[in-house]
Amino acid sequence: MTVLLVVAKAPVPGAVKTRLCPPATPAQAARIAAAALRDTLDAVRGTPGVTPVLACAGRLTEAQDAAELTAALAGWVVLDQRGTGLGDRLANAYADVAAAYRGRPVLQIGMDTPQLTPARLTAAVRRLHAADAVLGRARDGGWWSLGLRDPRHAGVLRDVPMSTPDTGRDTWAALTGRGLRTVALPVLRDVDEWADALAVAPEVPRGRFARQVAAVRLALVPGDRK
Repeated sequence: MTVLLVVAKAPVPGAVKTRLCPPATPAQAARIAAAALRDTLDAVRGTPGVTPVLACAGRLTEAQDAAELTAALAGWVVLDQRGTGLGDRLANAYADVAAAYRGRPVLQIGMDTPQLTPARLTAAVRRLHAADAVLGRARDGGWWSLGLRDPRHAGVLRDVPMSTPDTGRDTWAALTGRGLRTVALPVLRDVDEWADALAVAPEVPRGRFARQVAAVRLALVPGDRK
């Protein structure tokens, strides 16, 4: 059974989605982040045949909608992220999962793609079963998903510069350079800036994420709506 690993930040105002501000306030940005995370948890929960795990940075007890998030995580294994930079934290999350679930493949996603569905995740899991690795690149040059048949290979992430326009390309090179048969997943847009939020929300019009984006738009004065 594949482990579906969600790597996320606790949606604490002022600590998440700061590039949505403005037009969002820090509290509104945190609500958008909480909504995106909950939509992602729902997609994972609806994916058959996977073991859900969350690796979280920050305290969920201090998060926006903490009670609802705690309820949504019922039955999940929740790990604390550890390490310094993002590449180090990702590699450590894979290592912790590998130790807890020996011999299982791991498909990792984040909380920035609330447009994910159980069907999309199921397709990614199937592709992973036929390869050594799968990588879903993001339109900004990064990536939204990485899957590894042997999660110990995630150690390559420690040497990949993260959050750059070349992160996706560099990650692909690191995987193939290790001799892994790597398969591409569909390119998705992740939500970092307000333009991303506006573009992604229509893909999931009934989701919590879309409702929170709409709430920010309604709160803007008429002359500032975009």
